[in-house]
Amino acid sequence: MPDSGALAARWPLPDGGDLRDALLAAWSAPDRGYHDLRHLAEVLDRLAELAAAGVEHEAATTALAAWFHDAVYDAAPGDEERSAKWATEALPPLVGATVAAEVARLVLVTERHRPEPGDLDGAALTDADLAILATSAQRYEEYAAAVRREYAHVSDTDFRAGRAAVLRELVAKPALFHTAYAFERWEARARVNVTAELARLTG
Repeated sequence: MPDSGALAARWPLPDGGDLRDALLAAWSAPDRGYHDLRHLAEVLDRLAELAAAGVEHEAATTALAAWFHDAVYDAAPGDEERSAKWATEALPPLVGATVAAEVARLVLVTERHRPEPGDLDGAALTDADLAILATSAQRYEEYAAAVRREYAHVSDTDFRAGRAAVLRELVAKPALFHTAYAFERWEARARVNVTAELARLTG
């Protein structure tokens, strides 16, 4: 687990330290399972990987959206909307209303991970967010267990049904990843992992 100090150095703005610290505190909440500092760091890592590979996107704006995309997370409906609202309210003094609105829009795209054709920033962010699906079997099992902890208040039966529905929606997509780089490198592995988890849930 990365510490908040290491992540603080990855804040994409030259100022806004108070906002950065508030976001880090939100990501550090003790009731989080998967959507924690490690997830934030991994999304930022994958965005950096995409950028290094020449995948076109606006790096600073997309990184800001990564910081906000699960900033509000309590395993209840509307997390993305509330995270986007936070961005809309907090960012204008730092980046202006236009960039703040774009960050909020990108946060909302992560709810369904279905960016529109030509949405380069949305494609990069959703690919980075879903890259966890393409990790090693061990890391994927850690991820799945962490998601279950976030829904500890839900019965096993209800969780299995709900999680299986999410996974079925994922595997029904023509492609999990929207950039050529991510599709070529992550798609096949992700489908193996998701299909295996779905089998465990429904077997």
